[in-house]
Amino acid sequence: MNFFADENIDREIVNGLRAEGHQVDYVAELEPGAGDETLFQRANQSGAIFLTSDKDFGELVFRRRLVSNGVVLIRMAGLSSSKKSQIVSTGLQQHLSELHQNFTVISPGTVRVRHRRD
Repeated sequence: MNFFADENIDREIVNGLRAEGHQVDYVAELEPGAGDETLFQRANQSGAIFLTSDKDFGELVFRRRLVSNGVVLIRMAGLSSSKKSQIVSTGLQQHLSELHQNFTVISPGTVRVRHRRD
């Protein structure tokens, strides 16, 4: 699958997804400091699912109703990078078919998929 990872995503998560065979464009390597809307557009243009830990992307999707290929919000403050990577990998594997055009939240012990309604 094709992912676009915000710069606030731990490098270990990005490396883990790449090791699993996913294509991951990482903002920290490409365009650090770019604005949210710019990043959102780049993810959409590349057909990628956007990975972030920034809750502001919920506003873009639900309040401003911007179309997206899908957003995965990672909520795991206080956990080690390796634990986060493991949880994200497992959550994505279990819900891979549901990510496209939906808003997914991954937190310890929970994966919630909110289906976009037009």
